[in-house]
Amino acid sequence: MNSIGYFEIQASDPERAIDFYSSLFGWKFEKADGTPLPYWRIFNAGINGGLLKRPQKTPPLEFGTNSFVCSIEVEDFDKVSDLIVSYGGKIALPKFPIPGKCWQGYFIDPENNTFGIFEVDENL
Repeated sequence: MNSIGYFEIQASDPERAIDFYSSLFGWKFEKADGTPLPYWRIFNAGINGGLLKRPQKTPPLEFGTNSFVCSIEVEDFDKVSDLIVSYGGKIALPKFPIPGKCWQGYFIDPENNTFGIFEVDENL
């Protein structure tokens, strides 16, 4: 109990966000019926998730993050970082070590959402 069991991504352009995340991580999306806003369920992301049409304006980038940020474990930080940029993402905080744990970094997706990636490396 009290563990994260679901996450959501908001997007002004849901199709662009679906293309980004399905290309980058191989996540599967399924359109949901009967929801008050356009909504897609996300499968094979590790935990259950959803993507919805953003109901309000996105805060300006200089305001920083205004939500929880999820970090995705990857096998090769540098390879995935390059893919993120090639798919239209931006680097928010470049790769940095967390001693004894991992390499971590933060990015902005094409919908201006912040997310992280990390590569486990206990030898740092």
